[in-house]
Amino acid sequence: MRGRITQWVGGCLTVGLLAGVVWKVVPVEAEQSASQPPRKKVSPEPPATDPKTMKVAKGFRVELLYSVPKNEQGSWVCMCVDPKGRLIVSDQYGPLYRVTPPPIGQSEGTKVEKIPAPIGSAQGLLWAFDSLYVVVNSAKSGLYRVTSSKKNDTLDQVELLRTFEGGGGEHGPHAVVLHPDGQRLTVVCGNQTKLTRYDVTRVPPVWGEDHLLPRLPDGNGFMKGVLGPGGAIYHVSPDGKHWELFSVGFRNQYDVAYHKNGDLFTYDSDMEWDMNTPWYRPTRVCLITSGSEFGWRNGAGKYPPYYPDNLPAVLNVGPGSPTGVCFGYQAKFPRKYQEALFICDWSYGKLYAVHLKQQGSAYSGELEEFITGTPLPLTDVVINPSDGAMYFIIGGRRTKSGLYRVTYVGPEEQEGAAPVQDAAASAARQKRLALERYHTRVGAEAVEAAWKELNNPDRFIQFAARIALEHQDPQLWSERALMEADPVKATHALLALVRVSAPCPEHTPDKKVRGDPTLRERILAALARIDFGQLGETQRLDLIRLYHVLFNRFGPPTAEQRAAWLHKYRPLFPTGQRFVDGELLQVFVYLQDETVAPKAMKLLAEAPTQEEQLEYVRALRMLRAGWTPELRRQYFLWFVKAAHYKGGASFANFIKMIKADALETLTAAERQALAEIINANPMTVKLPDEAPRPFVKAWTVDDLAPLLEQGLKSGRNFERGRRIFATAKCFACHRFDNEGGSVGPDLTGVVGRFSPRDLLESILEPSKEISDQYQAVEILTKDERVVIGRIVNLNNDTVMVNTDMLNPAATVSVNRNNIESMKPSKLSMMPAGLLDTYQPEEILDLLAYMLSRGDRQHPMFRSR
Repeated sequence: MRGRITQWVGGCLTVGLLAGVVWKVVPVEAEQSASQPPRKKVSPEPPATDPKTMKVAKGFRVELLYSVPKNEQGSWVCMCVDPKGRLIVSDQYGPLYRVTPPPIGQSEGTKVEKIPAPIGSAQGLLWAFDSLYVVVNSAKSGLYRVTSSKKNDTLDQVELLRTFEGGGGEHGPHAVVLHPDGQRLTVVCGNQTKLTRYDVTRVPPVWGEDHLLPRLPDGNGFMKGVLGPGGAIYHVSPDGKHWELFSVGFRNQYDVAYHKNGDLFTYDSDMEWDMNTPWYRPTRVCLITSGSEFGWRNGAGKYPPYYPDNLPAVLNVGPGSPTGVCFGYQAKFPRKYQEALFICDWSYGKLYAVHLKQQGSAYSGELEEFITGTPLPLTDVVINPSDGAMYFIIGGRRTKSGLYRVTYVGPEEQEGAAPVQDAAASAARQKRLALERYHTRVGAEAVEAAWKELNNPDRFIQFAARIALEHQDPQLWSERALMEADPVKATHALLALVRVSAPCPEHTPDKKVRGDPTLRERILAALARIDFGQLGETQRLDLIRLYHVLFNRFGPPTAEQRAAWLHKYRPLFPTGQRFVDGELLQVFVYLQDETVAPKAMKLLAEAPTQEEQLEYVRALRMLRAGWTPELRRQYFLWFVKAAHYKGGASFANFIKMIKADALETLTAAERQALAEIINANPMTVKLPDEAPRPFVKAWTVDDLAPLLEQGLKSGRNFERGRRIFATAKCFACHRFDNEGGSVGPDLTGVVGRFSPRDLLESILEPSKEISDQYQAVEILTKDERVVIGRIVNLNNDTVMVNTDMLNPAATVSVNRNNIESMKPSKLSMMPAGLLDTYQPEEILDLLAYMLSRGDRQHPMFRSR
């Protein structure tokens, strides 16, 4: 649900305007009748999704406790547990309800009563400090405290603690949870909620957009003009008077959960309209550390995970709509599931168990499909400590709601020794936490502590060190940064210096550059001492990012500085490193280098994926210098080819905007010379045909398995494997190494899950075993239509089904009331025969490429 709608209906409750006001009860129905049309009487509703149709982890049982009457009690979207073990839930557009579930062993007898307090439309609920805290997401969004005027069990008194600007929509304020210290609240706001006034901040308030070239807004205009830092996390005192900004940069994180050791996690949303572009970021599980930034910016401006000024996810999940999350603590489950982080995906109907493992100072995660159903629009999940059961609800967007209970009924787990803690990982985490204590103004002690870790290969420790530095007075460390000899320490210290010395122009009233030219000269001189050729790939990316931020905040270099930079980097470009070349190209274009066009066009011609091609085309759209008529012709001919590419809902308009910007760089004479190509109809233009690959053999596992043992040991061509991954259409559906589609599983970590033989079998026989996460459904309608695909969205009684994995925009709408039957499809949406035109050596290169990520470092680590 969250991350899938552009706008919700406004609120339906009367709310106070001033913090601290205690309100008189106003009937909910009164404002509903004024702001919304009355609900029509309809025929009896069908029950909520039957648990018998769900796939459930072995040993667990799901019960439907209550099928919510939509026309009377709405569609439930969030939930909490009160001290008596009762559930408190909220209708998305209406009031709160108190739910008393029946005892374990009984499925009947759920009691539901409306809470009299004049409040609702909540997306966050928490019982703490003898109060019910409510985050309202409506036209009058805010954080509220609900209590009993008579000090009994009747909640009837509402106090406004803080209003939020920008709420009421899909990306407004969301969850509220209790901080592990038991003294504070943690409040979650999506990226359409404007930053609220804070008293202190763990995040240095120097954020910006920091794009070197003009950003492309969303192709359909969604959130155009909204600047970073995006969704935010706050720590708040119980009376709502003291606010600490803790983390920023999220797209639309709906909920958060604390690990038992105090670490905070969320499940952040993707922008599905970005699919098949280089700026698409899948839904992902994030470790929220002190002062962290996760890089959401509007349109095509989202930061890639390798940018040093944002943090990566600990687990990429794929497309979806993140909703409620919780840990399994206090559940009467086997230990594995007590320790799991449970995350809800609304659109695909998946309740995942994420099994976290400490890795360095952070974590890695393994994803398990715990409960899946069709449809199963999950909105929230909690563990009830009173009975040790899990409860989840479905609903949202006026879809049918239901309350479910999950219990473990498998064999009793044998008591074993507690898992052994990784001593090195625990020490790394303590080092990170020690640095985070300096995320406030301290002084020289903080500078010394941070400086030691600026070249730490652990991504989260290195980030924490830079944030600690940015909190300190620059006079204590600026000269040290400018003279630092270690190239890695210098890069991150100078990045900190750039950020604290000049604001991002887009965040200033007049949009003007304010960086001091003298300081820019000294920073460029310091960077000139760094030997680019001796850096690893991640270090190169960090350094190039520093140039992006420097030129964005301090303006372009002088002619002499420009000439020196080009003299150094022209011989090094292209590097052969895909992401390094994409980032370097932006600097060449920014400097209007006269020699880069032929190099970049060669990269474009050889790029095997549309994501890589888009990276080059997007940068080149701003280049005016160094074009020849033939290079211009090749560039604009690419748009004819790209008209046949597939992507999310904004994809076609992104292409149009890139072309429009490129046209602005042409002279009148160039426009006239290129008119035929510029105005060409892609449907009628004859492009050079790619030579069809001849059929080799309908390969079987038995044919190729004998080659695996020796064939994968050494000497494989990874680059050819990557090209085959593209030509075999793997990139169209699967994400690998931060590029590709997301309608199929992310294959980046396949080496940790599959043996070479298993991987080969999954490619050659895709229907032999189909993951629940990506299984299609077969829908038979009452008018005898058959629709096969994956359910990707729900809206009231409309079910949206993607029918073509190669085209994320290919959807069919089905009215739920017109469905005769719905069952899992026995056939995979992945076609068979994909490798039948390849030779054995090519197939081995493909497998070697897919398995190569196991030999590289996790994205949270950085090579020295």
